Amino acid sequence: MKKKIALWAALTAVALLVTGCAAEDPAAHPPRAPTAREGAPSAGGGAGDKAPGAPDRAAAAAAAYRKWGLKPFAPPPAPPATKPVVRPPGGPVPVISDIPTTEKIVFITIDDGAEKDPGFVTMMKDLKVPVTMFLTDSAIRGDYAYFAPLVAQGHGLANHTLTHPNLPTLSQDAQRREICGQRTALTKRFGTAPRLFRPPYGNWNETTRAAAGECGVDAIVLWRESMQITNLQYQRGDRKLHPGDIILAHFRGPSELKGRTMTEMTATMLRRVQEQGFTVARLEDYV
Repeated sequence: MKKKIALWAALTAVALLVTGCAAEDPAAHPPRAPTAREGAPSAGGGAGDKAPGAPDRAAAAAAAYRKWGLKPFAPPPAPPATKPVVRPPGGPVPVISDIPTTEKIVFITIDDGAEKDPGFVTMMKDLKVPVTMFLTDSAIRGDYAYFAPLVAQGHGLANHTLTHPNLPTLSQDAQRREICGQRTALTKRFGTAPRLFRPPYGNWNETTRAAAGECGVDAIVLWRESMQITNLQYQRGDRKLHPGDIILAHFRGPSELKGRTMTEMTATMLRRVQEQGFTVARLEDYV
């Protein structure tokens, strides 16, 4: 009987050895950390921390740009910790045509507000290219609501007077009424007080500067290039963009663009910027 028990024990030990079921020392095989493929997070966002079904942002952006016949812009650099253009407390209002920077960025500004193309609202929502709108009350009074979704998208809201006069021909009181009056109108309509101001036609004098200061303006914004129908018009002789340039465009439609639409003009302007290797940044992040 004892021989049978011993034989059975020996056969069992051999079976355990063959099948790998023998007990092991846990210290000999410490727990292995899961790999990224198995669901662990990894530096830079591995497969493990990507939510199932999350949209591919790059592909979505490319598709949105293709819709308008464009290629996506490179993302702009992070805004500076300290804005390069600041009005000193109690000091004169700065007058700028560009932003001091070495980055290959430009800033797009659009004036007046006469043309109210619904396609432009859609275009800006698709492309997410920042613009600053310098609006005139006499041009938008009948349809302030058109600009509400553009403001909601995060585009800048700025002051371009009540009636678009040639300011240097007016007294300081009259200039103050034009500038402060539009500041009040925009604040009432959109809940945001504009900090930036552009004088109509780019014409200003020291009286304009003083009036603007009384109306809470942080900077008088001019420009270096202006968008025409199909090309940029340059102020400099080298006829090219420079880092920090401010570009002027207008809310215009087919009657002023020789049959072209606001969206076609905007797409052409963006191509001109890309052709020179620039991207677009938000003006309010620098002023």
